[in-house]
Amino acid sequence: MKRAIVTGATGAVGTALIRELINSSIETLVFCREGSKRNDQIPKHKLVRKKYCSLDDLADVQNDTGKTFDVFYHFGWEGTTGSARNDMYLQNRNVRYALDAVGAASRFGCKKFIGAGSQAEYGRVEGVLKPDTPAFPETGYGIAKLCAGQMTREYAHQLGMEHIWTRILSVYGPNDGAQSMVMSTIHKLQNGEVPQFTKGEQMWDYLYSGDAGRAFRLLGEKGVDGKIYVLGSGQAQPLAEYIKVIRNVVNPNGQIELGAIPYAPKQVMCLRADITELNKDTGFVPEMDFATGINKVLEWRT
Repeated sequence: MKRAIVTGATGAVGTALIRELINSSIETLVFCREGSKRNDQIPKHKLVRKKYCSLDDLADVQNDTGKTFDVFYHFGWEGTTGSARNDMYLQNRNVRYALDAVGAASRFGCKKFIGAGSQAEYGRVEGVLKPDTPAFPETGYGIAKLCAGQMTREYAHQLGMEHIWTRILSVYGPNDGAQSMVMSTIHKLQNGEVPQFTKGEQMWDYLYSGDAGRAFRLLGEKGVDGKIYVLGSGQAQPLAEYIKVIRNVVNPNGQIELGAIPYAPKQVMCLRADITELNKDTGFVPEMDFATGINKVLEWRT
C-alpha cells in the first residue's frame, strides 16, 4: 500500500489511522466536508492532502489528482448518536453513501475497499462476537450498517475491487465524541460533577484508538478479500470497572454514582470481540491497556 483515501477522518479511529499511515510513509488523501470545524483534527503532514468532498458529493467526485490509489477506507456516517440512530430515512441514506464511496474508490483506482461497520449489527448477543455470529440488529443504525456491509461487498466485487468489512466495538481515544461514555465521564470528573451510570454490570470490550488505527492499516496491507473482521481488544470486564479506572486516573477523590440510571429497554449486556481471525490474517495484537489509554486522552485534552 502506497496511497490511501480516508472518509470520516476527523474522529478517533480516522485520525489514528492517518497517523499510522503517516508513520508507514503512505500518502493519504482525506475526503472532508468544507467548512467543518473538525477538519482541524486531521493530522497535518506533507503526506496528507485534503479534498473537500461531503458524503453527498461522493457519487460525483472525480479523480483530479493524476494518481491512482490502493485502499479506500470509508468511515463517513451520519447519525451515529442519540435519536438519529433510529432515524430510518437518515440511516437509509448512509447505505447509499457507502455505495457511492465504493464507486468513488473505483474511480480513484483503488484495489481494496474497507468499510467500518459496528457491533450494533449483532443486536443483543450473549457470548463472544465472531465474524459469523448471527446478526439481528435492533436499531436503524445497526440495520443500515449490516445492509451497507453486504451491499458494498457485492458492488466492490462487481467493480473488480477487494472488500473488507469491520465490525467495530467500543473505541476510545483522542478525538472521540464528547457524548461517549469515556469522554463525558472525564469531562464531568474534571469539572467537579458527579457522573451517573447504570449498575455497570455489562461486560464490555474497549479498544484504544491507536490500536484501532494500527488494525486498519494492517487490514489495508494484509486483510483478506470478502472477510468480516470483529475489531476490539478481545478482553471484557464489567463496565463499572472501566468507570472506576477513569475515576482513579482523572480524579481519585471524585464521586461516581453507579445504579443511578436504569438499563435501557434493549440494553446490550455483553460485548466482547473474538479477534482470532484478525490476528491470524494480520498479526494484530492490542498494545494499550485501559488506564494508560485514559492517561493518553488526558494528555490530548490538555
